[in-house]
Amino acid sequence: MPEPGSSAEPFAPEPGTPRAGTLEPGTPAPRTPQPGTPAPGTADARAPRARPARREVLTAGAAAGAAALLGAGTPARAAAAPATPALPVTAATPTLAPYASYWFPDSLPPGVPGPGITWRSLTQWTPESDPDLAHNTASVPLAPRFAPVPPNPGARAGQARIAALVSFAPTAANPSQGSATADHYALTHWAYLDELVFWGGSAGEGIVLAPNAPVVDAAHRNGVPVLGNVFLPPVAYGGDLQWTRDLVQRDPLGRFPVADKLVAVARAYGFDGWFVNAETDGGDSALATRMREFLRALRAAGEPHGLRITWYDAMNSTGRVGWQGELNALNQEFFEDRAGPVADAVFVDFRWDARSLAASGALAERLGRSRHELWAAVDTESRGWDAPVDWDAIVPRGRDHVVSYGFYRPEWTLGHLTDRSPGAFHEADDRFWTGASLDPARPAPEAGWRAPATAVADRSTVVALPFACAFNTGHGLRWYEDGKVTSDAPWNHLGLQDRLPGRRWVVDTAGQRPAVTLDFAGAWRGGSSLLVAGGLSAPAVIGLHCTRLPLSGRTVVELVHATESGTVAVEVGIALREPAAPGEPLPYRWLKAATRSAGYGWLRARAVLDAPRGTTAYAIAVRITPRGTMPVRWRLGALSVRDTAAQRPPAAPSALGVDASAQRDGTAWLRLSWHRAAGPVRHYEVHRRLPDGARRFLGGTCGTALYLPAVTRSGAEPAAAFEVRAVDELYAVSGAARTTLRWA
Repeated sequence: MPEPGSSAEPFAPEPGTPRAGTLEPGTPAPRTPQPGTPAPGTADARAPRARPARREVLTAGAAAGAAALLGAGTPARAAAAPATPALPVTAATPTLAPYASYWFPDSLPPGVPGPGITWRSLTQWTPESDPDLAHNTASVPLAPRFAPVPPNPGARAGQARIAALVSFAPTAANPSQGSATADHYALTHWAYLDELVFWGGSAGEGIVLAPNAPVVDAAHRNGVPVLGNVFLPPVAYGGDLQWTRDLVQRDPLGRFPVADKLVAVARAYGFDGWFVNAETDGGDSALATRMREFLRALRAAGEPHGLRITWYDAMNSTGRVGWQGELNALNQEFFEDRAGPVADAVFVDFRWDARSLAASGALAERLGRSRHELWAAVDTESRGWDAPVDWDAIVPRGRDHVVSYGFYRPEWTLGHLTDRSPGAFHEADDRFWTGASLDPARPAPEAGWRAPATAVADRSTVVALPFACAFNTGHGLRWYEDGKVTSDAPWNHLGLQDRLPGRRWVVDTAGQRPAVTLDFAGAWRGGSSLLVAGGLSAPAVIGLHCTRLPLSGRTVVELVHATESGTVAVEVGIALREPAAPGEPLPYRWLKAATRSAGYGWLRARAVLDAPRGTTAYAIAVRITPRGTMPVRWRLGALSVRDTAAQRPPAAPSALGVDASAQRDGTAWLRLSWHRAAGPVRHYEVHRRLPDGARRFLGGTCGTALYLPAVTRSGAEPAAAFEVRAVDELYAVSGAARTTLRWA
């Protein structure tokens, strides 16, 4: 049951925020074509193969729909900012909601931008002048990861990997910090991804995009690098060759100033490099040479900082745009030239075929590069798992993989749905990544779609203690803390997502297979939990995380779980070695956790792992054994593995302050920031302290800044009270830093 007064703040738009979907009279909606779309009248450098029809990538860059709800990262302030007086609400009220950043390389389009769009020049950007830097900076470092023995013989490690071009929101008005809706592409199958591109851009908004912090933090927690996007659009979609020239301009000393800016942005914001897509036709060989030199300078400047570049197969060595559908003599210099690597990978245009990919892989190897540094484009934007794909040209079953592959717009798993609830989305997303069987250890007979889990090995970052997972997907219908609702508002923020099991879902049973899902009707912490439901007729083993956890005689595993129907015995399984071969079962050692009947709420159970020091846990599972014939509904709210040595709670953050605010009619919009807590922190949580003493969850962030929209006055309170707490890897919570905002 929720605490008294725990309902969330009613959501309202920020004062002065333009209405979504509006455009100035006579202003065309800025559009972006699918990569590889030729402008009318342009000549391809080779005869075109069949390719997907042209599609829009982004809609008009209109203003925000729902304003941002949850927080993102920021460096700590040098000193606490005093609470600022409320700004008068007029037409000139500054916009307080932070958005993901986007720019033009240097010169701006003619005319004026549409509502909700801000035109910016990247050459004028500096961290010091960036008003939203604190809200767009990622905080989670890129985690190391490993590839466990695959759960089926068809999935291979060390061969093809997967990149994805994902549009999480429009270019303009893309909230920095999540938003007040659960209708969001909450990507969770990071285990199969090797690179994520923050896709978007349009001539009417901006063509250089920096990913927002929630996406980067979630990806980094799972070991996946994230690239910003440099998109030089086709002329037919507003592209201007001047922007290409701006990108590759040299200063009087022969340096590439925009390359230096791109490196500075990636370092300041905390992401991992750039996807460069030059599709504006009309250039010549001199411009192509300048582009190659620019890429080399960008790579040289970024390499010491771990930054990477992926080049899209569009511009070729003639300077014209001629999509090749392969790596060949016309485009290889953007991948590797006589002086060495130019880009870290190439995204091969959609018009590939079996011959061109085989030739591409062979050429990459002659150049001294891996064939798996080539991503063969797979279009899933409009048909998802029904897309026609020659899988054997990329990842054949009976021989080595030819190249890697790259999904274009896998967020189709949300976009095609009529029911866009979180549960419906994850059901579709699991099918996309795992296949129709929903079990990566037992792939369904292939019927056109070769799901990633059937071809590539999963990866994991669970390598150190303490480790915990509350099965939080990064969006939800409510927010829960210790099983209680502390906000009943829908939300999304990928930075708060847990490291979820990579193999969803491996289930072993001699009886009826239960349904295993991420469920949003109840949770221990965050917005979701793991639900096992069905008429069990035999014990069911549900595989959870693949790990490399060092154990000792003091290591314990804890479960927080609840039985909603039936009676079950629950055991925890720890595998102390890997399977002998792909597809072989994991050798679990079983530890009794509890026997539980329905109706008793959440239970915390602990099992001691009596293992000698130096032992490694390779995997974790649970085994559910029914007691009786009643259908079972069993919910796992949290899993943790830790040493029993006494652990201090995290230190509290400090110097919490209101950096800016606006008020109107008992509603406030404000920006908070604080100093980082000492020691390791997973994320921070912000609550409103109500006059009756109840705490209401407002948002969370991995960094130290948070925008709060539409905070409403409670009765006649003289000031709104806010609290920020640090949360560690085991979800222990610190003491609070506090501040207030006086009502005008």
